[in-house]
Amino acid sequence: MTVDSSMSSGYCSLDEELEDCFFTAKTTFFRNAQSKHLSKNVCKPVEETQRPPTLQEIKQKIDSYNMREKNCLGMKLSEDGTYTGFIKVHLKLRRPVTVPAGIRPQSIYDAIKDVNLAATTDKRTSFYLPLDAIKQLHISSTTTVSEVIQGLLKKFMVVDNPQKFALFKRTHKDGQVLFQKLSIADRPLYLRLLAGPDTEVLSFVLKENETGEVEWDAFSIPELQNFLTILEKEEQDKIQQVQKKYDKFRQKLEEALRESQGKPG
Repeated sequence: MTVDSSMSSGYCSLDEELEDCFFTAKTTFFRNAQSKHLSKNVCKPVEETQRPPTLQEIKQKIDSYNMREKNCLGMKLSEDGTYTGFIKVHLKLRRPVTVPAGIRPQSIYDAIKDVNLAATTDKRTSFYLPLDAIKQLHISSTTTVSEVIQGLLKKFMVVDNPQKFALFKRTHKDGQVLFQKLSIADRPLYLRLLAGPDTEVLSFVLKENETGEVEWDAFSIPELQNFLTILEKEEQDKIQQVQKKYDKFRQKLEEALRESQGKPG
C-alpha cells in the first residue's frame, strides 16, 4: 500500500513550536461534528455479496470502472485475479493525535525504506490533524480496513493504538448523509469497485472509533496531560472572548449615557 502525500496545507509540521501544534483546531476537544445534512452512524459490518465474483465478472467491473474514471486513477487487474487501484480517505478526527516529539517529518526516503521514525524517541506530544484533509492511497483488492488504518497512522507517525480509529463509508440517500462503520476485515477497494469512481456515491472517512462513552483508560498519562493543557488553553480563550464582548457592550452603554446626559431636558 502506498500513500500519496497530497495533503491539505493545514498540516502542522513537527518542526514547529509545540504550542502551535497543540492548538491548531478552532473548536474544542469535545466539539460536535457539524453537517448540513442529517448523519447516522450504523455500526454493523458492510454486507458483501455472498458468492465471490468470478474473474470474468471482476474484469467486466474493472473495465466499466475505468471507462468512468476521469482522473487517470483506474484499476489494474493481475493474472492471479487480484487488482490494484486508488481510494481517497477523508480525515475527520475530532480529538488530537499522539506523535513523537522533536523529530523531523517523514521524508520520501523514509517511506521507501520503511524507516520507523517513531521508534527513535520516547518523547510524545499531541496536536490536531487538519479537518477535512484527504489522503489518497494506492492499495490492492486484498488490503483490509485494518491495514488502511495502520498505513494512515504510520504516514503521519501517529503512535496511538489503531483500535482508537475506525474507517467509515459515507453515502447519500434521500437527502441524508449516512455513515456506516466498516469491519476491520472489509476490503475498501472492492467497495470502491462496486460503487464506481464517483465519490459522491461512496467515500471513505477516518474517524474516532466511538463506543458511546470516552474510554479514558485507553489514553496514556502524557495524552491525558495534553488534553488538560488543551482544555485550559481553550478555557482561557473563551474567558477572553466573553470579557471582550461585555467590555464592548459596556462601552456602548456608557457612550449612550453620555449622549443622553448631554441633551437638553
